[in-house]
Amino acid sequence: MTEQEAGDAARPGDAARPGDAVWTVPNALSVLRLALIPVFIWLLMAEESAGWAFVVLFVSGLTDWLDGKLARWLNQSSRLGALLDPAADRLYVIVIPICFGLRDFVPWWLIGLILGREVLLFATAPLLASRGIRALPTLYVGKAATFALMSAFPWVLAGQIDGVIGTVFFPVGWAFLLWGVGLYLWSLVLYWIQTISVIRAMPRVTA
Repeated sequence: MTEQEAGDAARPGDAARPGDAVWTVPNALSVLRLALIPVFIWLLMAEESAGWAFVVLFVSGLTDWLDGKLARWLNQSSRLGALLDPAADRLYVIVIPICFGLRDFVPWWLIGLILGREVLLFATAPLLASRGIRALPTLYVGKAATFALMSAFPWVLAGQIDGVIGTVFFPVGWAFLLWGVGLYLWSLVLYWIQTISVIRAMPRVTA
């Protein structure tokens, strides 16, 4: 999982190069992750099945880890993959907290911090574009923040299951969630510092 990876450019090459491939195993896994989003919403909101919704999040997290590994192992990195993978991450980071809020699993002020961070990070895009830059370099703290949040979501959900499972995983999920939100906000500060530096150092691009 990466931060602002959608703007990262793939390595140059012609149509025969892996960078231009569409039908790859990593891309198929990313599409599966996207397809699981409505399944998750239906299970959690309509069926009110925290257990099966947890399974969906666990499978999604596993495929997220696998697609990056396979892209390197099989040399199947692609421009499409550089769009699909972070797009799936962003959708999960937006959809899951909203569903958790509607089910009263997580307070809305915490959800507001997560969603507000996404809005403020998105606001850097036109400023960078005015300087001819598509995206900032990925920060390690941004990767750690996304990892923490994507780890927190299934464990917070498991914490809603009655019995020993819920008792064990509830504090684990909240520990990851608070850690992830803290890193998420700190990475936002760092990205805005970089954005301001770029604006000051580089001239505006003219059409």
